Amino acid sequence: MHAHFLKWWAMEVHGLDTILRDHPFFKGLPESFLKTVTGCAKTVRFKEGEFLFREKGSANEFYLLREGQIVLEVNSPKFGPLPIQTLHEGEVVGWAWLFPPYEWYFDARVQKPLRAISIDGACLRTKCEKDPALGYELMKRFAGIMIRNMQSTRLQYLDAVEECRERHG
Repeated sequence: MHAHFLKWWAMEVHGLDTILRDHPFFKGLPESFLKTVTGCAKTVRFKEGEFLFREKGSANEFYLLREGQIVLEVNSPKFGPLPIQTLHEGEVVGWAWLFPPYEWYFDARVQKPLRAISIDGACLRTKCEKDPALGYELMKRFAGIMIRNMQSTRLQYLDAVEECRERHG
């Protein structure tokens, strides 16, 4: 039984290693860093309508989307959930695990059945503390995601203002 588990574990880790290496977020990451990240990773699946995370929940991971679609939403007391971004295969969601208080700032709801890699943020933070070069490399990659998200939000805001002006003069 022990040998069977080790064989399964070795296959799972090898598979994750390949998936991470091929994911756009980790393209060009040194092999030693990939091995470190793989030690914090696992495969996950979510059904349509399920949540990856909820606003104000503990942010303990991030996700590499492999298949499916999610929508990021903010909750408005007046209008209910409002979509702010849709993410697809090849994209990354979740940067709140990087910064205290490690809480989500929005909901992530599955729109189409999702296959993803979940990477344990607490595990990775510990490894980054021990290896600042890894931490710096990941921070550069997440900073790029945050900049793209801010640009996307900015454009959505401008569209909303334009639409409001057209309706109300």
